[in-house]
Formats: sequence, structure tokens, C-alpha cells
Amino acid sequence: MATKKVTSKKATKRVALKKRVVKKTASKMAAVKAARPTRRRTVPAPEIDTPWVLAVRAAESKKATNIKVLDLRPVTSFADTFVICTGSNSRQIQAVADEIEKQLKEIGERPQSVEGYQNSEWVLLDYGDFVVHVFSEKARGFYDLERLWRDAPEVRIPEAS
Repeated sequence: MATKKVTSKKATKRVALKKRVVKKTASKMAAVKAARPTRRRTVPAPEIDTPWVLAVRAAESKKATNIKVLDLRPVTSFADTFVICTGSNSRQIQAVADEIEKQLKEIGERPQSVEGYQNSEWVLLDYGDFVVHVFSEKARGFYDLERLWRDAPEVRIPEAS
């Protein structure tokens, strides 16, 4: 024996109204995301040479490309700065990471942790106050740290003297 589901007109209207509200809310959220400024705020270059500037210079010396520095202080407390750069192949990625380690070792900075050196898609050098990420082009596009940390202002890299 089959039972009929009895719904009132009022209940049907309520369900339809809920669906419309959900659709409007989703479309409003999409509009807000689309309206967010895509331009990243920039922070002026530091006056003194800091260790992350030395890391940037070391990466530049090994021809790393697309070097960006993000100031994480307004966003999180686990690190002050991210240095993000790209190498074209695994050997270059390892050479960039080695040069950064070498240059910073000369001033007494040693990484607390090094991750991903063997497979060289994404080498992470954690120096406590700042973290260096050396990516392959493919991994950089996939992980897209700049988008993930979009609330962090970009730091202007000082000109080499």
C-alpha cells in the first residue's frame, strides 16, 4: 500500500524561497570575490640588508626567475617573510637552494629544516623568521602560494648595489 506525501502550499513556498535565497547568496559571494582587487599591496624595500635579502641575491646569482617576497607579519605569526622563486629544472632548483644555504651560512644563518631537496619539485628552506620556497614552474603553478597568501603584502626587493 503506497502512502501519499502530503505537502501544503505553504511548505512548498518555503522550500522554493530557501532555494532562491541560497542561489542569491552564492551569486553574491561570487560577485564579491570577483570584485576583490587583484593588485597586491606592496611594502617598501627594507633599509638594511636582512637575511632574506641575501637569500634573494643568492637566488638571483643562480638565475632563479619570478622572485617574490611576501610580508606575512600582518597575516600570520609562524614566519615574517616568504621568499618564493622558480628554477627551470631540478639541477637549477638544487643549485639555487645550495647557493642560498651557502650565502646565509657565511653570516651565521642555518636552516632549521630543509624539505624536498631530493625530488627538487619544491625545495623549502625554513630559517625561522623567513621561509624560502624554490619551485619548479609546474609546482609553482599548482601550489600557487601567492594566491593562497594573497592577503600578505608583497615586499619590494631592494636594488642590488
